[in-house]
Amino acid sequence: MRAGPQSGPGTRWIQDWHPEDTAFWARTGRRTAHRNLAFSVLSEHIGFSVWSLWSVMVLFMGREYHVDPAGKFFLVAVPTVVGALVRIPYTFAVARFGGRNWTVVSAALLLLPLLAAGCVMHPGTSYRTFLLVAALTGLGGGNFASSMSNINAFFPQHRKGWALGLNAGGGNLGVPVIQLVALAVIARAGAGHPRLVLALYLPLIVLAALCAALFMDNLAPLRNDGGALRDTLKERHTWLLSVLYVGTFGSFIGFSFAFGLVLQSQFGRTPLQAAQLTFLGPLIGSLVRPVGGRLADRLGGARITFWNFVAMAAAAALVTCASSAASLPLFLTGFTALFVLAGIGNGSTYKMIPGIFEAGARDRIAAGADAERAAAWSRRMSGAAIGVIGAVGALGGLLINLVFRQSFQATGTGTPAFLAFLAGYAVCSALTWAAYLRRPVTAAPAAVESPAPARV
Repeated sequence: MRAGPQSGPGTRWIQDWHPEDTAFWARTGRRTAHRNLAFSVLSEHIGFSVWSLWSVMVLFMGREYHVDPAGKFFLVAVPTVVGALVRIPYTFAVARFGGRNWTVVSAALLLLPLLAAGCVMHPGTSYRTFLLVAALTGLGGGNFASSMSNINAFFPQHRKGWALGLNAGGGNLGVPVIQLVALAVIARAGAGHPRLVLALYLPLIVLAALCAALFMDNLAPLRNDGGALRDTLKERHTWLLSVLYVGTFGSFIGFSFAFGLVLQSQFGRTPLQAAQLTFLGPLIGSLVRPVGGRLADRLGGARITFWNFVAMAAAAALVTCASSAASLPLFLTGFTALFVLAGIGNGSTYKMIPGIFEAGARDRIAAGADAERAAAWSRRMSGAAIGVIGAVGALGGLLINLVFRQSFQATGTGTPAFLAFLAGYAVCSALTWAAYLRRPVTAAPAAVESPAPARV
């Protein structure tokens, strides 16, 4: 009989964790995993809000700030690249320090960008200073990678799509929530009070850190993971899935950051009018992410991802037509569809990560390897891959905003940018078909769309 979770006095280190053991899972594993998931979502949610802080701060920056639309697009792009870069060390911090311990630290670090923004958010601050302070908010992007890597280890294979989708979807909701907060501030106090947004989030950060300290756990089996990054980087599926995640999550975070600026720059919306619309797409995209994970659990991540990219290309074509015709209703319809599809694709693509390495573990067991060692290898590799793929995918947000910046500089509209996005989604759909639907997976040798319970 498996032992239940064991924690040292005051340390909350779980020494034995066997989620694939159905008796263990039913007895104590499920309750422990769900508790950690709940407070992981809270911390990640606040992290996403902080990461997307400058997507709303720019709405408060009127003419007196002397920052043109191209400068604002670059300002909101800076946090995406920083968030991408810190995702890899944040992922491995879970194995080094423990999921609970690192959640406490990473949540507390979010105080830095908010306090810095409070000091500089006024006319007369130099653009370089704004860039440096915006870069600090990239710390919030790292929270996603550590949270996903931690939660991935808590759940059995057949529940990972749901758990990762719920964890990420709850985190992604931080984007529309801070946009709703900004809308409320602008509507009630006007566009001259950005510090009210910051003041509302300071106590929430403290709450997230405190809850993590009191209610989360560290998994001892995740420790001593030094070679996982090296091994993961040699795996070709890490890079294939990174490209797909650029298309899904890169679109979600890039559009979330840029949507309000596009409405202001191309359709002449005021800050209040833009704020009234900006939150809708990220909100819907966040809510449907668990749906993408659930569909992937049932039908296979590769199949859902392929058709999702086909639909994203169609939505991008609709937005391109709307942009050329200057039709705001059609534009909002197409852009909302892009958010919905990006959310579904986020869930289905992330489900593919543990599925691929689970397939590799099954092959190891069939070749005579010890089942527990093979399962540990699968958790180790998928946890590391989540960090790498999450980091590369976040760079898609940088690309989105840089393409928008160039498009508006060259033509004054976003039409060329939307054509570029359409081409990108077409490439991603072709890549998904060629690598995961046309033939079986070869690097982690098992069919992606096999009828086995653990679908990729």
